[in-house]
Amino acid sequence: MELLIVSLASLLAGLVDSIVGGGGLILVPALFATFPAAAPATLIGSNKSAAIWGTAFATYQFSQKVQMRWAALLPAAAAGLLGSLCGAWSVTQVDPVFLRKALPFLLLALLLYTLSKKNLGQTHAPKYSGAHEAWLCALIGVTIGFYDGFFGPGAGSFFVFAYVRWLGYDFLNASASAKLLNTATNFSALVLFAIQGHVWWHLALAMAVCNVIGSLIGTRLALKHGSGFVRRVFIGVVAALILKTAYDGLLR
Repeated sequence: MELLIVSLASLLAGLVDSIVGGGGLILVPALFATFPAAAPATLIGSNKSAAIWGTAFATYQFSQKVQMRWAALLPAAAAGLLGSLCGAWSVTQVDPVFLRKALPFLLLALLLYTLSKKNLGQTHAPKYSGAHEAWLCALIGVTIGFYDGFFGPGAGSFFVFAYVRWLGYDFLNASASAKLLNTATNFSALVLFAIQGHVWWHLALAMAVCNVIGSLIGTRLALKHGSGFVRRVFIGVVAALILKTAYDGLLR
């Protein structure tokens, strides 16, 4: 029964994550509820063992239909991986309690800005090209990658927003780009958790398969319905993140 519950949660998480990020909102609470006595690091590590496959397959699916700007994305992915490793190391030195309290307000500002700009992310018009774009993408990758390794919630949504707001991407192309960066940050986190023995491999395969199935469904929905659909999902996920992080950081 436990395997069925977390597998279904992983499928739904893969669907949401492939569109705009935020799959951890579904799978992580499901793991904690199903295995309340388990070590948190083990549950988070097991979540990464599923999420990395969903984001990787979503990247591939998007790349078949969306023009990926590989010259800028590959340096960004490498920077994201490095940033995530540094963030994961930093969290062993510094308690991220200040981020836990500030995050709901940061997300609220992001949501209000998106709602106030009705045309934000509707048109794909990259502002930069060449080395300039590559450096900016790498900066986004290392910064949000560090945050993902250090704390994590909402990293996928932050990637999407950064590409829309600062690089001029529409929501569909921003989501496609974010999937590659998410794969890189998930990989570095998974390696660290695996080395420390914090992955339940007996659950990983079933959750990974279900996450990929959800990812394929979500990617097809995003490609079929376009940027307007991705924007609406983005707004919904950010609103859910605000409620979740406010409860975790301010009320619990």
